[in-house]
Amino acid sequence: MSSKILSAAVIGLNCQPVEVEADIMSGLARFNIVGLPDNAVQESKYRVKSAIKNSALALPRGTINVNLAPADLKKQGPSYDLPIALSILSAYKQFKFSDSYQTGVFIGELALDGHLRAVNGTLSVALMVRERGIKRLFLPVENAAEAGLIEAIEIYPVGNLSQLIKHLTGELLIEPYQPKEKVSLEGENIYQFNMAHIRGQEQVKRALEIAAAGGHNILMSGPPGSGKTLLARTMPSILPEMVLDESLEVTKIYSVAGLLPSGQPLITSRPFRSPHHTASAISLVGGGSWPRPGEISLAHHGVLFLDEFPEFPRAVLNNLRQPLEDGVIHISRASGTLEFPAKFILLAAMNPCPCGHYADPYKNCICTQNQVLNYQNRISGPMMDRIDIHIEVPAVEVDKLAGIKTGESSADIRLRVNAARARQIERFKTQKIFTNSQMSSEMVRRICELNSSTQELLKNAVSQLHLSARGYYRIIKLARTIADLAGETQIKIEHVAEALQYRAKVE
Repeated sequence: MSSKILSAAVIGLNCQPVEVEADIMSGLARFNIVGLPDNAVQESKYRVKSAIKNSALALPRGTINVNLAPADLKKQGPSYDLPIALSILSAYKQFKFSDSYQTGVFIGELALDGHLRAVNGTLSVALMVRERGIKRLFLPVENAAEAGLIEAIEIYPVGNLSQLIKHLTGELLIEPYQPKEKVSLEGENIYQFNMAHIRGQEQVKRALEIAAAGGHNILMSGPPGSGKTLLARTMPSILPEMVLDESLEVTKIYSVAGLLPSGQPLITSRPFRSPHHTASAISLVGGGSWPRPGEISLAHHGVLFLDEFPEFPRAVLNNLRQPLEDGVIHISRASGTLEFPAKFILLAAMNPCPCGHYADPYKNCICTQNQVLNYQNRISGPMMDRIDIHIEVPAVEVDKLAGIKTGESSADIRLRVNAARARQIERFKTQKIFTNSQMSSEMVRRICELNSSTQELLKNAVSQLHLSARGYYRIIKLARTIADLAGETQIKIEHVAEALQYRAKVE
């Protein structure tokens, strides 16, 4: 006797249906799983056998063959435990199941006592179920709230194997999951860091506001203790709140990566990722034998903060060049290519030299000129060219540190950022982009018109600063954001002049 149960395989961030077939033959007691399973799937035979026995269910004798189809698709993770167990029991004909099991998708990891444990990638599975018109999704109780974010499908939270058997035989039905309230992002996020708590550094705050308004990359350079890390950590507090589509995209990434916070089915605040400078290239951009999202994808729609920027290996930093341009990262393996989203704001911080006091008016630098140059040259020219804003962070004067006057709050700055973003959304409503930094060269020529005096200033700057074509267009994009913050429809000469101040200084 054979049976077939529908499950799902998460491939990258997407999902494909998988048929779990079981066949029981007379002979020696064996348990075989085929269909390109990884070690976690191969080990499910032990969990399934114990779960069936400890659920007071009869395990069929003889040889059990389980096939995961399509056979050429790699299967990974413990989420196939539940469909394998159900397929075996269905093939054994011990119970008469209702037709609901043939119109549903089953996922879940089995404990040895038959209880179900949560699995990763539930949101991707729920999206696949809806797209393919499947009616029902059976999953662990802990995953119900996450899957419940997707409407138009029936979610059945299963506590253990016995409960599912009773439901399928009609003995005791499981009530479909009903969200306590409709998915909403209303309500202000609480931020730990606020711009009002930072004394001085008005010019740096202005640069961060511009970066937040247009989605521009920024590099802060300054001596130790000048507040670069604190300034970086306040960046999420001035970014616009995420809309539902953005929140679902981020949640899907964290679900697949197994990093979704417990009890929080939907991520509502923009990500802030801060990997250490010893991070490997794979951990930063993603990959592995079973490709998983890296830090740049975990920072999608948020901020990637790279502290001690020159301390990162040069080859690792150069891996960021393509996703900074395209907003996606392609992970290629012999079996195929996976695509992970990576639209983030790169926020980097560095010291001007190894000791940190180069050009400091109050402390002497102990580094030689060669040491300073070698330290700064750890960042390649093409990488520096992709950073729109270069800003120096000087040490804060003691009068400002001891003063009682607080600066402008993050909420006030965010109002201006939101207004600038609203102008960009209206500008790009017929395009597939949302911020000025995402404009192509053709869009810059078509949208960002410059008058004669402004064009002349820009030409002189390009000639004197020896800017590349990429640098030329990035200055115009930055000037467009500055104009949006000022509420201007036309880019003026003062907007271009301010944008030019943020280019890297060539010595």
